[in-house]
Amino acid sequence: MEKYIENMKTRKIYKSLKGLIAVFGLAVMALSFNGCEQFDLEEDPLSSQLQVGTYSTMAQLELGVTGIFGKLNKAAWMSTFYVNGWSGDDITTHVASNKADFREYDQRFVTPENSRTLTNWNGVYEMIRAANTVLQSVEGVTFSPAEPEKRERLIGETYFLRAIMFNHLMRIHGRIPLILTVDPFQQPGLNTQLEVFEQIESDLLAAESRLPMSTAVGSANPNAGTARAFLARLYMDWAGFPLKDAGKYAQAAASAKTVMDNAAEHNFSLEPDLTKLWSQAGRFTEEGVFTIVYSQSGGNLSNRKMGKLGLPSDPGLNGWQETFAEIRFFEDMPAGARKDATYYDVLPVADDGAIDVANPTRMLRWEEFKDQQNPILRKIVGELADGDWAQFQTERSDLFMRYAEVLLIYAEASGEAGTAGADAWEALNMVHRRAMGLDPNTPDASDLTVADGTIQDLAFTERKWEFAGEFIRWNDLVRKEKVEEALGNRNPQVSIGTSFDENGVGTPIPLTSAANPILGSLGTDNYFAPIPLEEVEKNPNLAN
Repeated sequence: MEKYIENMKTRKIYKSLKGLIAVFGLAVMALSFNGCEQFDLEEDPLSSQLQVGTYSTMAQLELGVTGIFGKLNKAAWMSTFYVNGWSGDDITTHVASNKADFREYDQRFVTPENSRTLTNWNGVYEMIRAANTVLQSVEGVTFSPAEPEKRERLIGETYFLRAIMFNHLMRIHGRIPLILTVDPFQQPGLNTQLEVFEQIESDLLAAESRLPMSTAVGSANPNAGTARAFLARLYMDWAGFPLKDAGKYAQAAASAKTVMDNAAEHNFSLEPDLTKLWSQAGRFTEEGVFTIVYSQSGGNLSNRKMGKLGLPSDPGLNGWQETFAEIRFFEDMPAGARKDATYYDVLPVADDGAIDVANPTRMLRWEEFKDQQNPILRKIVGELADGDWAQFQTERSDLFMRYAEVLLIYAEASGEAGTAGADAWEALNMVHRRAMGLDPNTPDASDLTVADGTIQDLAFTERKWEFAGEFIRWNDLVRKEKVEEALGNRNPQVSIGTSFDENGVGTPIPLTSAANPILGSLGTDNYFAPIPLEEVEKNPNLAN
């Protein structure tokens, strides 16, 4: 930790203030959430663990699982849940303001005292603790009436939710403690990465065997295909850095193919209109392999990562400057329907600078922003006609995994395994066609072929553009060890911004550098974030 000391000193005052703000924010969060929970959100974690008992009715089991979903919403409702996504070359944040924790990831200089890391860690383990409570409370219990299918589904959902949280945290920290029992006195150490992969696989297999083949469109509740799709994602990570078990590519391909072969029964398909995915109308879509759903009614948690969090603070826009697009990534993305669905390069505004879709007086280019000149992510701001661009909360869903990813996993993994056939190329081209505004199911002269490159390289590149701004690009860079290649080439090449004088008169000026320059190592030694210092101080075993 010595390398962080100097940085810590310079941030001492800011961190103190930020701590006070965080305490206030957590208090507001606890008061605002009244959904069905296994435990009161204001309970002490230790005391809540001591309350574990045996369920005697199906209603208790159902309430317990509903509580885990509630904790997922609590963990994921703010940008903090995805803070590792700022490490990628697709997303950046404000150069100042109150975004220091995001900048640490953006600049690859993540300190152990990063408060977003700590909040995310605690939120994830609160959910894991709730899952462990459910599994322990139902073990060996027979209900009357038995309702075996419902019981198995609820247990399957519990295994699934625990698996994806272990997976989420592993992608951030690499080695994490596998807490599998409800024991308030345990002081776990860090498990090996192989042990973590194996536990996630075990939980996902346990989930798959218990979940139904089909759930409602959008899969807010997982089905067997959801679990198998996450297995495919897991095997892709397993095949890459750090374990580099190339044999897992075949398992990734087989898992993805299983999902594809049963897609109709799972209610999975590509959404023809990409822009719908990040709109109010797209809250529930067949492209959702697993969807985190939000609501602003009944005391539930809304989605607070979207809308004005993706806008600058220019007069009229009044954005919160949290999630912007990297200029170089924007420059490099091929033009077409997908780029149009990913970004806003202009905003229709009225005389007061506010967005006005119906009667704009001018089109404001991102290169003319007076706050910070970075492209706007349409995936964050949302459909302007929905009106939630001016809000910090929305009912829009998180598409935690999309069917497009299943198709691209199959294409890439098949190529890496040496088994790519016509169906793998078709999976790749379905996504590629839609990106060009074409029918994804109709072959076209523009389809990718071996003349364009290897299928695994083409699929990896397709992922780059397809999932821009969705907080998962960093994970791809890590597994393929392409961090230095990507983050070492973030400087803009062709964009012309605007420099304003004291009178507000603008002069064109080339944009030549990324908003937040890299400060940390781009080597494999810096691929994973440190365990939160506060957790290490409570449990020194986490330092090993």
